[in-house]
Amino acid sequence: MLVDYKGIVTKLPACSHPRPRDLTMTDLDQKLQALRDENLFRERRLLQSPQGVEVTIDNEPLLAFCSNDYLGLAADPRVIAALKQGADNYGVGSGASHLVTGHSTPHHLLEEELADFVGAERVLVFSTGYMANIGVVSALMGRNSLILEDKLNHASLIDAARLSRADSRRYPHGDLARVEQLLREANTPVMMATDAVFSMDGDLAPLPELVALARKYNSWLLADDAHGLGTLGEHGQGSFSHFGIGLDDPTIYIGTLGKAFGTFGAFVAGSDTLIETLLQTARTYIYTTALPPAVAEATRESLRIVKSEDWRREHLRELIAKFRAGVTEMGLELMPSDTAIQPIVLGSAEAALAATSRLREQGILVPAIRPPTVPAGTARLRITFSAAHTDAQLQRLLSALAELPGAK
Repeated sequence: MLVDYKGIVTKLPACSHPRPRDLTMTDLDQKLQALRDENLFRERRLLQSPQGVEVTIDNEPLLAFCSNDYLGLAADPRVIAALKQGADNYGVGSGASHLVTGHSTPHHLLEEELADFVGAERVLVFSTGYMANIGVVSALMGRNSLILEDKLNHASLIDAARLSRADSRRYPHGDLARVEQLLREANTPVMMATDAVFSMDGDLAPLPELVALARKYNSWLLADDAHGLGTLGEHGQGSFSHFGIGLDDPTIYIGTLGKAFGTFGAFVAGSDTLIETLLQTARTYIYTTALPPAVAEATRESLRIVKSEDWRREHLRELIAKFRAGVTEMGLELMPSDTAIQPIVLGSAEAALAATSRLREQGILVPAIRPPTVPAGTARLRITFSAAHTDAQLQRLLSALAELPGAK
């Protein structure tokens, strides 16, 4: 009905088309059903215990080989104590953005300590790695610039390029010849952006060669070392340390604190000029609430452990070597990775889901990774190791894998 200003009621003709809201909900239902039909529907698992290698998921005790807690620090009593002490001293929330009243003493000290650790002039702490990547790329690149990305880059780097409005070109994984061709042809400012350790394959980017190309063609090189920081290099300084190269211009280094460090947040490392530019212009830094100071205090303790306890990385390397030897004997397809990320490619989403189910029946948690996270036809088990895993737990995993179809 329609009521005009005089109060006269007019009956409207019946609508022969569904309401837009009904049409939208139907469309979403169809998309969800398509995901189910293609074995691509994802479900959350309910973690009912602290993060660790032995967890309780949906009321079931499981041995987990899927966390990014590579050094076993997420539930370390010393890190927990630092978090509690930080909350006692500084409260829980930061209350504001860094540029208002949210930048506290723990943030400032953490930035100084991280800069010293990775060998950079200066560091800027962000709330998440996703926000760090988007903030950096959007601040430095725009419509009249070009971003070159590895085909297997993390979603945050792909989204960062899209949001920057720069022209974006994706090159075949690790293809240095194609990278140089694109650099040679470019007539605008260029940024090369890459994962340092690729999150789904576990291999390393050719960082020495990319640094050389960046210097030769006067371009930026942004490297996201989410999965290398803490696990690679001298005392865990990361992928650049692993290759014996420094973080000098034109390198922009992104480190994540929620993986090997076991806490939360991320940081950007680089020259003083770069960091000051980001502080002034990176929207995902300026317009968001600062990381809780208690988390920064916990991360400072985690950093101390990362630097001082090299046995964690040594044990991790031993586990990886034993795992690769065992799986190779089974004839399962391993990817060329020497990092804590050890994928076994099974091909179809259906095969990966079946393998996950068989492992869970034996009390082992390894989720299936399927498109669009990985390319079509490369669905896999993404097995990850932690310094907290024991040799006995590794043998239990190998015994379970030996019963999968295709294993000898």
